[in-house]
Amino acid sequence: MKGTVWICCFLSLLLLQATAEEEEEDLTSVLRDRTHIDETLRLATEEKAADYAAALQRLRKIYHTSIKPMEQAYKYNELRQHEISDGEITSKPMVLFLGPWSVGKSSMINYLLGLNDSPYQLYTGAEPTTSEFTVIMHGEKIRSVEGIVMAADSSRSFSPLEKFGQNFLEKLIGIEMPHKLLERVTFVDTPGIIENRKQQERGYPFNDVCQWFIDRADLIFVVFDPTKLDVGLELEMLFRQLKGRESQIRIILNKADNLVTQDLMRVYGALFWSLAPLINVTEPPRVYVSSFWPYDYAPDTSRELFKREEISLLEDLNQVIENRMENKIAFIRQHGIRVRIHGLLVDRYVQTFKEKMSFFSDPELVFKEIVDDPDKFYIFKSILAKTNVSKFDLPNRDAYRDFFGINPVTNFKPLSAQCSYMGGCLLEKIERAITNELPALLSSINSGKQPGLSSCEATGCGEKPKNRYRKN
Repeated sequence: MKGTVWICCFLSLLLLQATAEEEEEDLTSVLRDRTHIDETLRLATEEKAADYAAALQRLRKIYHTSIKPMEQAYKYNELRQHEISDGEITSKPMVLFLGPWSVGKSSMINYLLGLNDSPYQLYTGAEPTTSEFTVIMHGEKIRSVEGIVMAADSSRSFSPLEKFGQNFLEKLIGIEMPHKLLERVTFVDTPGIIENRKQQERGYPFNDVCQWFIDRADLIFVVFDPTKLDVGLELEMLFRQLKGRESQIRIILNKADNLVTQDLMRVYGALFWSLAPLINVTEPPRVYVSSFWPYDYAPDTSRELFKREEISLLEDLNQVIENRMENKIAFIRQHGIRVRIHGLLVDRYVQTFKEKMSFFSDPELVFKEIVDDPDKFYIFKSILAKTNVSKFDLPNRDAYRDFFGINPVTNFKPLSAQCSYMGGCLLEKIERAITNELPALLSSINSGKQPGLSSCEATGCGEKPKNRYRKN
């Protein structure tokens, strides 16, 4: 009797093993063709690495010689709290994946990189699986990098993340691997939004960390599952953080082959209905509807539609990759404009303070009156009147009350005193970078010419520094 039981158990195990092997073979046979990914992203084409490196070197030189001196002289970083490092200038475009838990963010990255069934595929599952911020980047060999190491490496763009504390760095991990796509772009997988508990329970400022990545992302994929479209307080907070970055946002309605076409149309409408109050723009973000994982679409679904949507998303990603140098130049130029406006405003505060001071005046009371009511002294209006600054680019007035609370106005020199014979004038240099050097670099990229030195840098113009703000 016992022998019969053992034989039955043995046969059952053999049957289960055979069934598993058949299912594995069937699964392998229905794997989706991935050739369109390589073709759309043009991974087989070789890039002109020398031209790109030369443009980056030129961009770094413009930033360090023309923009950073004014940053340091007027302590711009203490106002904006956004310091640009060499790692950020030379970094690859960043693609950020956001959304609720278990919507397929990690599966989508695995699919795009072909990591399925590899030792370094991102773990996926029906439960909240990703608890770390995972940065997938290029490297000579496959290895994982601890968050503490990433923050300590000044050559990377992640060193500012140290300000979020050691608890967060333990939840930050990097994965390096030799991949053609990762030579051009970096992916960031984030923990899913959890509505049933506060994000603060994670042990680090989750929303602040998300904001740091949002501010630096070139493309932001917000992923949804059609069976879980509940928009709660945490997701509302996320979209408030995305305010002003609508042009970078792409909405992904993932796992679309789980629904029949009629239900999918209803879900699509419900998604827009839920997100309409959160995205206050005339042109809503592009929505991609497909199923981003390596296996074939479910039967009786819109296969051709899903395939076209997937190719459109890949073309969108490829556009960001191909325009990365232009976007980098535009970002540095925008940063330079803000630094210039900050320098002009601090200069105006300094001049007004000196004009209002007398022998019997109390310096603290005089400056308190100026900083509490800058419009009374035409601080901001004078900047608009004398320069080509847009009123929409002016920073918040209240920010300067806090700024001068930390940095006494007497610590700053006026712009007319920020000149030297060899180094030139800070204002002239930053204006030349904004109006001439950066646009010229952008033109050289678009025309395919080798970025070179400006005529003054090549020959040394030998002109005496000029400053139109110096009183004659």
